[in-house]
Amino acid sequence: MPRPLGSLLIGHDVGTVTQMGWTSLGNGELLRQAASTFDVLLTADQNLEFQQNLAKLPMAVVVLVAPGNRLESLEPLVPALLETLKALKPKTLVRVGA
Repeated sequence: MPRPLGSLLIGHDVGTVTQMGWTSLGNGELLRQAASTFDVLLTADQNLEFQQNLAKLPMAVVVLVAPGNRLESLEPLVPALLETLKALKPKTLVRVGA
């Protein structure tokens, strides 16, 4: 996810994979690390739910569905994302976007 997206998520603490020093981790280990630190994983990877067993994670996963993963494509989803985050429950997967 583009780093500037985090600044649009007002009221939420956001950390990117790069900021957290997790760039060398594979998806499974990345998910475990994120689950021990965050309540929600935000991703644009629409295949993640098919590649990993998300049911074992204590956190929620939000998949942003957009034409691309650049800020210009994701920014229009921010209002819906913020509304989703208000009611999000642990161990759920939610798609935001088209």
